[in-house]
Amino acid sequence: MWLAALVRAVLRKSPAPPEEDEAIEAIAAFIETHRRFDEAFNLRERAHVRRWLFRPPSMGAVPWPVPPAAGVLDLAELLEIDGRELEWLADTRRYLNRARSPRLAHYHSTWLLKPGGGFRLIETPKPLIKLVQRRVLRRILDVIPVHERAEGFVRGRSPLSHASRHTGSAALLCLDLEDFFTSIPFGRVYRVFRAAGYPVPVARSLAGVCTTALPTVELARMPRPRLASEVPHHQRLRQSALRRHLPQGAPTSPALANLCALGLDRRLHAAARAAGLQYSRYADDLAFSGGGDFPRRARDFAVLAAAIAIDEGFCVNFRKTRVTRQSARQRVCGVVVNDHPNVPREDYDHLKAILTNCVRRGAVGENREGLADFRGHLRGRVGWVQAIAPAKGAKLARLFEAIDWDR
Repeated sequence: MWLAALVRAVLRKSPAPPEEDEAIEAIAAFIETHRRFDEAFNLRERAHVRRWLFRPPSMGAVPWPVPPAAGVLDLAELLEIDGRELEWLADTRRYLNRARSPRLAHYHSTWLLKPGGGFRLIETPKPLIKLVQRRVLRRILDVIPVHERAEGFVRGRSPLSHASRHTGSAALLCLDLEDFFTSIPFGRVYRVFRAAGYPVPVARSLAGVCTTALPTVELARMPRPRLASEVPHHQRLRQSALRRHLPQGAPTSPALANLCALGLDRRLHAAARAAGLQYSRYADDLAFSGGGDFPRRARDFAVLAAAIAIDEGFCVNFRKTRVTRQSARQRVCGVVVNDHPNVPREDYDHLKAILTNCVRRGAVGENREGLADFRGHLRGRVGWVQAIAPAKGAKLARLFEAIDWDR
């Protein structure tokens, strides 16, 4: 009988019950292509399924201490929302992408002009999905480690720690990744949650909550390129925005971007170490530094680093690639690193002039950009200088304390 022969063939191929989804799919493919199974559909009496047997959902191998969620309902309970709310927020069937009203979207979209040309898409999550994303961040993503050379969005690391790795080097190579968040698609985010041990439906829902696609009704608001040289970037950004991607503005995006760039960090760190260089990354800013003959071969290494980045699915903004020797001013994330971390002289002088004028003439007249919290803005800039150059920061702090904010 065809069924008995097919069962024996399956048992010979897989004596033990399959545990992983990939093994189940392999057995299903084996059955589908087996000649005995094909013969069953050529008989007069067609085969009928008498009873479906479902395996209860379970977590896979868990390499990190993430909270368990074997099914979508378990995930909804973990995130403290209703199952229907989770389905609405995850939007795995992409209903919202076809919605005609922007009020149904989970994000407010804003296009910002970049100082160097082009535009940046900022997608700010609405209150409900932002609350759920914060729970995903605190309960799941915070327990997954990132690469040691990822300096951005990690507790205890900062632009200063990123810059400090490259002080006193003979040459500094900096590369920039184009549209870092928007270029990371749904599939990469899904694989992060699968790697954490979550089953397919749960990983798909988590990736849906943490990604979005620009609704087609919002596409008309996308600014047009001003120069012919901006057209290629405009087309790439448009394509990335229309597919599901990491939204720049969601609380989960920085952590997920670091996890999605793990392969990039590993390969670039290995390449830098083999060449005797230092490597670190702060978000989309890649920095390499070294001595010896690195000033002479920095351009060749830049080609290698760019090739690795492209192979990992990222796009390099070649217009921002720069090689700086020690004879010129070397900057990493706005920090001068020639001898030791320092603030650029013109930035310090400009901030000192603003604070001095605030002391002499009052703060109201110096708020020329109309900032809502001018005091907080200046406090942050002074704190940044204090973190990099404490002696200079102390002088600015004394000026800040002498300001009369009522005039």
